Order: sequence, then C-alpha cells, then structure tokens
Amino acid sequence: MLNFAIVAGSSRNNSQSGKVARFLQQRLIRLEQTTEDISSVIDLGLVPLPLWPSEDSGPWSLYAQQLKAADAVIIIAPEWNGMACPAIKNFFIYASKAELAHKPGLLVGVSAAVGGAYPISELRSSSYKNCRLCYIPEHLIVRHVEKVLNSPEAASEDEQRLHARIDYELDVLAKYSAALKPVREAIDMTNPAFANGM
Repeated sequence: MLNFAIVAGSSRNNSQSGKVARFLQQRLIRLEQTTEDISSVIDLGLVPLPLWPSEDSGPWSLYAQQLKAADAVIIIAPEWNGMACPAIKNFFIYASKAELAHKPGLLVGVSAAVGGAYPISELRSSSYKNCRLCYIPEHLIVRHVEKVLNSPEAASEDEQRLHARIDYELDVLAKYSAALKPVREAIDMTNPAFANGM
C-alpha cells in the first residue's frame, strides 16, 4: 500500500477543492492503492497556514510530517480569477525538499465553470523549484465542480468519463510512486551547495 498526501489548496472552509480531495482519497482506497489510515487529506481551508513569513508556523509541523511520510502528492488547485489561489501558493513557500523532493506529484485544477487550466500551468512553472516535487506529465481538471463528484456513482456521460480519467491518473501516479522510491533513496539531499533549485 502507498501513502498519498492530498492537498486541498483552497482557503475556503467546506470548499469544492476539499470535496475533490476526499473523493480522490476514496477512489485510491477503492482501487486498493492505499487505506484511510495511511493516506491523508491536508485541507488548507479547514486548518490554514499563516501567511509566510510567520513566527508561528501553525499547523505546518503536522503537515510536514504527513508530507514526509507520503510516497506521492496530489495538489488540488482551484482557479481564482485565472490564477492559482493564494493558499496553495503560500503552501509552496513553506514546502521544502525535506518533505517533497523527488516525489511524484499529480496536479488537479478545479473550476466552477469551464476553466481550471491556468493553475496547472502556473504551478508547473513556479512551485517545484526549491521543494523538488516531480510533477508527472498527466494532470486532471475538474470543471463545473459543484455538479460532479458528489457521489461515488457518475450520473452523466461526461462524469463517467471524468471518473474513468481519475482512475487512470491515480493508477499512473501510483506507478510513478513505486518507480521513484529507489531514486529518492539514492540521491544525497544533504549537500548545502545545492540547497535550492536554479
């Protein structure tokens, strides 16, 4: 069984991103990739991180433990005004290679309408540099999020396609996780000369 950390990147309490995170966790359990006591959902809307820099890092120490234990990470990024929202950007200011280096990451865009692609592009270009998270080539976009993923069964044909795509993406992520484990173990991440990415 693999350990997945699923980060719901909205700062809103009871967010659609949180709903998507819990749905993905249940799919991973149903696909027998993990169990509920192994994998975790980090919901930035329920327990937010203080804006960086902060003398009180709040819940980061717990989040850091969950991320260190994870074999793979799922980043759920809602689109706000065509951008990744502030909570997920703030998350990556906290994150370091100690928690995320050389672990596979799956990006999931979330949109209330037909958007969701811009946060994927933004996070691919700017969020991995110092934490060294390895985004896999696949990603998901959950559009019209309020109308989908509300039950385990897909109602419409479009949602059935989304469910099938989710299962495919989670399977790919699990395979990357198994493949990158020996890579992480073989890399010396203690060299202070290369603490940050270029």
